[in-house]
Amino acid sequence: MSITTAMVKELREKTGVGIMDCKEALAATNGSIEEAQDYLRKKGLQAAAKRAERSTREGSVGSYIHGGGRLGVMIEVNCETDFVARTDDFQELVHDLAMQVAASNPLYPTRDNVPEDVVVKERQILEEQAQASGRPAQAIAKMVEGRLNKYFQEVCLLDQPFVKDPNMSVGDLITSKIAKTGENITVSRFVRFQLGEAL
Repeated sequence: MSITTAMVKELREKTGVGIMDCKEALAATNGSIEEAQDYLRKKGLQAAAKRAERSTREGSVGSYIHGGGRLGVMIEVNCETDFVARTDDFQELVHDLAMQVAASNPLYPTRDNVPEDVVVKERQILEEQAQASGRPAQAIAKMVEGRLNKYFQEVCLLDQPFVKDPNMSVGDLITSKIAKTGENITVSRFVRFQLGEAL
C-alpha cells in the first residue's frame, strides 16, 4: 500500500511524532492509522526505557492556579537540556501536569516514591478485606494486586488517567513526550495548596 502525504499528516497531528517516524509506522502497519499509533506508542516505550537512566538536571518549575485563587499547584518537571526545557511542547507538558495535580490530588510522583511502610499497611488492609469475602486463596492474591494497582492509580501521578484524555495515563503522556523530544523527562516533586485545607 502506498503511504500518502495526507495519511502522514493525519498521523503526525494525532501523535506529534516526526514525519519520518510516521512514514515508518504507516509502512509497518499497511497504512492503518490506529495500528500506526500503537506502533509509535510501543516504539516510544522502548525509547523511554533506554533513556530512563539518563540524568535530568534541567527543566522547569511550573504553576497552576484554579478557582479564583482557591487552589494552586507548583511542580518541578525535569529533562536533560535547557534547550528542550524552553520548548513550547515541554512548557505545555509542565502546565498539563500542574493541572493534573490540581484536578486529581496525587500524593506521590511515582510508585517508587510511595514509602514502603505505606505500601505494606495498604496491602494488609486489602488482604483483610479480601479474606473477609470468603474467596479462595488464589482469588484473594489477585484481588489484592488489583486493588493495590487501583490504589496506586489514585495516589501516584504517573499512574493516574490523564484529565485531558482518560484513555491514557499520565505516564503514557510523559512517554510520548520522551519519544518526541529524544530526552528523558521526570517529575521530581509537586505541592498542592487548597485554601483553608490546613485549618
